[in-house]
Amino acid sequence: MPRLTRALENKAWATRTQQEQPELFTTLATGQQPEILWIGCSDSRCPETTLLGLKPGDVFVHRNIANVLHPGDLSSSAVIEYAVRHLRVNHVVVCGHTCCGGIAAALGKKQLGILDPWLLPVRRLREQNLASLQTAADPALTLTELNVRDGVRTLKEKSVVLEAMEERGLQVHGLIFNVASGMLHELETGESGDAIRARLTSFKLEP
Repeated sequence: MPRLTRALENKAWATRTQQEQPELFTTLATGQQPEILWIGCSDSRCPETTLLGLKPGDVFVHRNIANVLHPGDLSSSAVIEYAVRHLRVNHVVVCGHTCCGGIAAALGKKQLGILDPWLLPVRRLREQNLASLQTAADPALTLTELNVRDGVRTLKEKSVVLEAMEERGLQVHGLIFNVASGMLHELETGESGDAIRARLTSFKLEP
């Protein structure tokens, strides 16, 4: 069996990148200044840096099954805190995608072991929107969009995100990646400035 690094053609990639962008690796070795925090699905068909047409160092990344944002999840919370407060990213993206296995599982009723508690927020969205899902032309896409919007809502309930939105114009986006076309589509997830400020004020008033 060939060694993993040989199978992945790392040397060829590193050599080619060095030739095409001579300063890239030297710059990366000094630190990172990503513009974007990307919260996406672990699916191998959705490599964020590639589909955005960007390069190493441009995107700070958190990925999990079905791009779920659990309010109490320490892993995602730590990533968000670090990216927003310390790296000072200018954009936070929640991205779902078509043909998502996690969404398909959430639409089903099979027991999936450890995936069951993980997908619980998505299954709750399914139950809360059962009527519209039953009449939707594409229930999986509809649930994918609902899940992204729920992730954006969860982000905007975090004080670190709200403060950055108010103080320096941090932008939060919800996207859908179409696996069949390679195209990204931005969802309308707008919320009035008054609603955001009211939520921020509630955080500041907490003892």
